[in-house]
Amino acid sequence: MDPKIAKADENLQKIISKKRKKSVEDRRVGSEIFDRQTLETLYKLANQGYMDVLNGAISTGKEANVLKGIKDEDGKDTHVAVKIYRIATSDFKKMQYYIQGDPRFNIKSNNKRQLINNWVNKEFRNLNRAYDVKVSVPKPIIALNNVLLLEFIGDEDGNPAQTVKNQKPADVDDFLDKLLFEMKKFINDANLIHGDLSTFNILNKDEKPVIIDVSQSVVKDHPIANELLIRDIKNIFNEFKKMGASISIEEIKEKLEVDVDLETINML
Repeated sequence: MDPKIAKADENLQKIISKKRKKSVEDRRVGSEIFDRQTLETLYKLANQGYMDVLNGAISTGKEANVLKGIKDEDGKDTHVAVKIYRIATSDFKKMQYYIQGDPRFNIKSNNKRQLINNWVNKEFRNLNRAYDVKVSVPKPIIALNNVLLLEFIGDEDGNPAQTVKNQKPADVDDFLDKLLFEMKKFINDANLIHGDLSTFNILNKDEKPVIIDVSQSVVKDHPIANELLIRDIKNIFNEFKKMGASISIEEIKEKLEVDVDLETINML
């Protein structure tokens, strides 16, 4: 083996092995996401000072894994979320569906890796738009190839905040009211439609909502924006109703300040 490649491999492995005990699950996940280009990307981000090591999974999905990055700052560990999209298991047809028609992107190639890199850039740009108008989303840090670094949502000890699906709010109506306020800003100030909003991608951070997973989110003038908005409203209404929320779907529409056909919502 070329000694330069061997040395690079040694350095790359330090990022994912230092201070970390590998379980069988770690090794299975590692084999799925840590291909050579991903490792090189992580190593480049580490060299640029964004993190020192990766230390365990925050969440695991079909298309992406979110890992916890640790950076030593003046002898104290700080945390960052490292979202890695997997080339092997990503749904490319779905990605093309959400990207096509978005005026910010002109994707002509069918190259899978290029599509994923654009998908990551899309999530980074969506987060920036939302964060800039003070929507409660993780602060985006940097996007490089198939890796996205963003603010870690959790406590100082590195324990990640749970999704609403896993941690029901103490006061469902109050939490939903806060969520609708964030959704209103997301829609009317950031001019974005989430497109996949549910209790799986809303974090409960100290009884306040944080909206995550915005890669599929589209601009309001996207051809499928209205369809996605209706789906988001229906999902939020149904899921929070099951948790005991007292709000009506008409009230949700009013709080979001959107013009959608309620009959269409009820038909979906």
